[in-house]
Amino acid sequence: MNSSTEASLEELPPSSKLVYKTLEHEGKCTQKELIEKTKLVARTVRYALNRLEEEELIEKQVSFQDARQQLYMISK
Repeated sequence: MNSSTEASLEELPPSSKLVYKTLEHEGKCTQKELIEKTKLVARTVRYALNRLEEEELIEKQVSFQDARQQLYMISK
């Protein structure tokens, strides 16, 4: 993690930090998987993902297993 990433994370709420760290540890996850792994409610995970996307800390792509779902991962 570089210093600009750390600075961006510091400004975010704890839920966003938890989701980021979960993605960092687990790799690619769907929203449902993040809800299960973090034990946060769906609305909070959605908010955290939106904040992380706004800061360009994560990326999303369509899941090849289920095109209705998005896979979230740490930005490169």
